[in-house]
Amino acid sequence: MLPKSLHPELKTTWTNFLLGCTNCNSVKGAQDIGINDSLWPDRDNTFLSICYTRGGFVILANGLNTTQQSKAQTLLDLVGLQRHPAASGTQPARRDKRWRDREEIWKAAERCRENLEKSGQTKEARELVLEVAKGYGFFSVWMTVFENHPDVKRELIESFPGTATVCFNRNGKPLNRPGGSV
Repeated sequence: MLPKSLHPELKTTWTNFLLGCTNCNSVKGAQDIGINDSLWPDRDNTFLSICYTRGGFVILANGLNTTQQSKAQTLLDLVGLQRHPAASGTQPARRDKRWRDREEIWKAAERCRENLEKSGQTKEARELVLEVAKGYGFFSVWMTVFENHPDVKRELIESFPGTATVCFNRNGKPLNRPGGSV
C-alpha cells in the first residue's frame, strides 16, 4: 500500500500488502499516499462506493457523503480505474486494457443473464452463469449485471474465492465491512 522504496521499514510488514493486478499496481507505482485518504478493499466494502457500468466505465456510487466520495475518488485515481478512451480525463496506457476487458465481460454477462431468463432460471443455467463468470473474472461486473437475481448473486459470492461474505447480505446486497468507512 505504501511504497517500499519510500517506506523501507514496511517492506515485509504484512498489513502493508494488498493484492492488486499488474495494471493497478503499475499505475499506483511508488506514489506516497496518506494511508487514510483512500478506501482500501481490505478495510472497506468498495462495492458500496464504486459502480461498474455498461461500456466498461467505473463511477462513484450514489449516496456517498463528501468524505466517502473523496476517499473513493482517491482510490480510483490511485489505481487508474476510471481510465477509458471514451472518457474525459486521463487516458489508459496502450497496454492497459482493463476498460476493454470490463466492456467485453459486461456484454458476456448480459448474454448470460438473457439466457438465464429465457431458460426459466433453471439450476443448470445458473451453474453455467457461474462457470462463465469464474472463467472471465471481474466479480463486480457480474454482481452488477445480475443485480435483480439474488440467487445468482449469492452463488457468485460463494463461488469467487476470497470474497468477504460479511460484505453482503443474504440477497447479495452490499453491507458495510465491519470497521470500514463505507
